[in-house]
Amino acid sequence: MSESPLPRKLIVAGLLTRGDLVFLSKRRDDQALGGYWEFPGGKVESGEAPEAALARELREELGVEVDVGRVWDVLHHAYPTFEIVMLVYACELAPGQEPRPVEVADIAWVGRDRLSEYDILPADAPLVERLVAEANPR
Repeated sequence: MSESPLPRKLIVAGLLTRGDLVFLSKRRDDQALGGYWEFPGGKVESGEAPEAALARELREELGVEVDVGRVWDVLHHAYPTFEIVMLVYACELAPGQEPRPVEVADIAWVGRDRLSEYDILPADAPLVERLVAEANPR
């Protein structure tokens, strides 16, 4: 297998749930891939632990403190000019915390059965497929 010539970024994302509801945030129009819905998170900075990066990103984007749990999934996605490796962590909101759109365009708690109705970032699509499949076991 050959190395990809594309720059690779390490990304972290948080999976926040409430019963059958899953939390999504919408990217601002002035951002790359603006207007897409995604699982909140962002880039891991140099020297930063992934769990610390996720807690920082959720604080900056949503104004909340979270308890970062275990890795729930690991994904790879190649965009035209870069590729990402995304660590998805199960997270819980700290007591008394409620997300608000600080650095994102919008937020939503979405039923698993409605996730496919949202215009999801291509890199996050496998997460939606997994969540929908787990909600509808065969």
